[in-house]
Amino acid sequence: MRRVVILGSSGAGKSTFARALGDKLGLPVVHLDALFWRPGWVEPDPEAFRAAVAAAIAGDAWVSDGNYVSRTFDLRLPRADAVIFLHQPRWLCVLRILRRGLFSFGRRRPDLAEGCDENVEWNFFLWTWNFEARHRDRILAAAEAYPTPITHLRGGRAMARFLAEAT
Repeated sequence: MRRVVILGSSGAGKSTFARALGDKLGLPVVHLDALFWRPGWVEPDPEAFRAAVAAAIAGDAWVSDGNYVSRTFDLRLPRADAVIFLHQPRWLCVLRILRRGLFSFGRRRPDLAEGCDENVEWNFFLWTWNFEARHRDRILAAAEAYPTPITHLRGGRAMARFLAEAT
């Protein structure tokens, strides 16, 4: 694996998994949230975001985490040699985003852009709660349109096993 796309719900562990996989394989990690958001959680110009993603994945090796289906799949998936979809229970994803929002409130995570401090936002909570019903199948269908097979990892044990066996 040299070019890996990691997908899944918010709170599923995409960024943590991406960092662990990048460390294990010696690959740079591209956090799409850090490229997307501007200070104060402001959305960027779409072309500026696409240019930033294109530059970040221009190399021969990388791990990217984040969905951004309509904005970046056509850039990332044709180049990917592995696509990993993380499946976690809805309650766990919601608990994780709630926990990080409360315990890291006002601080920036390393996978976010400068000026995007952690907070608790109702719309984000709802997006995560409704991920399986409203977003998962759309994301998977878009990913399946590309030839790279998708590895589905269900739960923390499957993720740990995958990392242990990754080469």
